[in-house]
Amino acid sequence: MKIMTYAKNVEVTSSLKEYAEKKVQKLEKYFENEPIEVNITFEVEKERHIVEVTAYVGGLILRGEEETGDLYASVDGVMEKLERQVHKYKTKINKKLIEKEQEIQEEYREKRRKEVLSQNEEEDFEPNIVRTKRFAVKPMNVEEAVMQMDLLDHDFFVFSNAETEEVNVVYKRKDGDYGLIEPIF
Repeated sequence: MKIMTYAKNVEVTSSLKEYAEKKVQKLEKYFENEPIEVNITFEVEKERHIVEVTAYVGGLILRGEEETGDLYASVDGVMEKLERQVHKYKTKINKKLIEKEQEIQEEYREKRRKEVLSQNEEEDFEPNIVRTKRFAVKPMNVEEAVMQMDLLDHDFFVFSNAETEEVNVVYKRKDGDYGLIEPIF
């Protein structure tokens, strides 16, 4: 298990780091023989002590964040959240995730970049992009994409549909149901 720790506005003591690493290592019992990479971020803002843990396990991303008045309590809280996620979705996790298809991802990015550039020229609009995220678009079925979206606690998720081999988006609707966007090229 590879564990990386980061700190923002706080000095992480060796005892806190050891405590967090010991707690995170409990994830190994759920994913035997799977490589696990974990990022732990400690942050203090005024009276808020925030701990965020992101675990990458065989193509699956588990993420949790907890905010309390104490970093140790935040570590305990975020680990409880991650263990609940694992228990909830363990039976649904497909261990045979297909390798990412870099070519499809690059083609989609380039096409999207050209569309945005041409749209910006037409509208003479200059967006203020403050953050860029890059990620592998993995082939999976719609059910897996919805599960991954729920695990990340996001409102939408971009993926490569294994059945149609097209880039699709699943999203959570206001009524609690899910939607699927299938672009037509």
